[in-house]
Amino acid sequence: MQKPNILLITSDQQHWDTIGAFNKEISTPNLDRLTREGTTFKRAYCPNPTCTPTRASIITGMYPSQHGAWTLGTKLPEDIPTIGDELQKEGYQTALIGKAHFQPINSTDDYPSIESMPLLHDQNYWKNFNGPYYGFQHIELLRNHAHEHLVGQHYVNWLEEKGCMNWRDYFAEPAGKMTYDDKYNWKLPEEYHYNNWIAERTNDLLEKYKQDEDPFFLWASFPDPHPPYLVSEPWDRMYDPDALSYPSGTAGEHNKNPKHFQLTQEENPNFTAYEQTGHMLHGLHSHQLEMEEVKKNKAVYYGMVSFMDKYIGKILDRLDELGLSENTIIVFTSDHGHLFGQHNMHYKGPFHYEDLLKVPFLVRYPGVVPAGESTEAMQSLVDLAPTFLSLASIEKPGRMTGVDQTATWSGKTEKSRDHIICENRHEPTSVHLKTYVNKRYKITLYYKQEYGELFDLANDPQEFENLWDNPEYKELKSQLLLEYAWAELSKEPMWMPRISHA
Repeated sequence: MQKPNILLITSDQQHWDTIGAFNKEISTPNLDRLTREGTTFKRAYCPNPTCTPTRASIITGMYPSQHGAWTLGTKLPEDIPTIGDELQKEGYQTALIGKAHFQPINSTDDYPSIESMPLLHDQNYWKNFNGPYYGFQHIELLRNHAHEHLVGQHYVNWLEEKGCMNWRDYFAEPAGKMTYDDKYNWKLPEEYHYNNWIAERTNDLLEKYKQDEDPFFLWASFPDPHPPYLVSEPWDRMYDPDALSYPSGTAGEHNKNPKHFQLTQEENPNFTAYEQTGHMLHGLHSHQLEMEEVKKNKAVYYGMVSFMDKYIGKILDRLDELGLSENTIIVFTSDHGHLFGQHNMHYKGPFHYEDLLKVPFLVRYPGVVPAGESTEAMQSLVDLAPTFLSLASIEKPGRMTGVDQTATWSGKTEKSRDHIICENRHEPTSVHLKTYVNKRYKITLYYKQEYGELFDLANDPQEFENLWDNPEYKELKSQLLLEYAWAELSKEPMWMPRISHA
């Protein structure tokens, strides 16, 4: 029996409600195509609302507390087996094009990183290195979002191959000549944008795999729409800021929330009590922005999504042209969500609202996954690896703690999991929280703290009313904490079966 190909397409920091099929303010014709040809999972969650931990979970099938890449600025240990390792044993070719972020942008003798400066700027190194890397036989990487100074790796070599010898004009100092004050309109021509590079190189690999007649696992990993809010023309002007609707908070909602929520609403907040490692605390800053900036940010963010959608379409079209679509599992998702004004907050941080934890999640597999369907069946990105293996008829390793979603994807069962756990250990102890979500309720607890969050997602879907200290919900809170403890026990790895009495 022919094994299925696997094509994983991801964005970075994309809000779950940015697909045109469900949000008429945005245009995404190619993602809409996937909703028609596959199933939309409306309750898909990340295992951690930051890049490295979740991306490591995608390829390991393990939670961040298990695989070791527990926050930004850490690395996934090289000896951790990945889905790519398992698939290669069964004859799969494996590749990653785009953003990896399995390792930090700094490197030490004890914890070396090839995604770090200055190595990521060493063009000769990247001309001679294409893997292997965490189970991927072939890699072509970039590390920047928009014009960030982290530009380098294989992307810069491609720019020069395309004749863009003045690429430094389009990127921030010190690698380039721009500054971080530049916003919205990116002078980089569309033909040189990394969206084009990712689609081109992905399609080249699809042609190779078609010729080789080997099954493949290919990850096309787009860096957008992660800020900075900057995109090539004409996408920066695609949306009129005055024509969009804008989320916000409600007066006094953060009065019932933990202190770090409240501090974000101050002009000059003091977060020193949360600092432990001396590195940036994502989200722990003032979230006060003028409304005109909020509006322009969202309009350009939408433009970034639509721009990316165009090049996702080029990949889907090439898959069809090569006759590979019928035997290819396609998943489109993002590594975590985004805040662009909800609760008067922006970007990301230790704020476990649905806007930040939920992700878009589309699955297409002709003849297996129902077309044109949508479901509330819970998904976690930690489930991707065991599910891909199952669909390839490969047994799930005991170390993987994600859930096999095959029966749910195929429509044979209503659900494969009844809860979600999202971890967020951004500092060793001061920013260490976990969230448990079931069909109706969500509860968040903090390491050695008596404060927390409790939301009724049925009666309060926008999460304005924190019920943690409400005496009427005391029994419910106790029940949810017990369910959370059971959920933690259920996700412990079972490295091997018990084979004797002693």
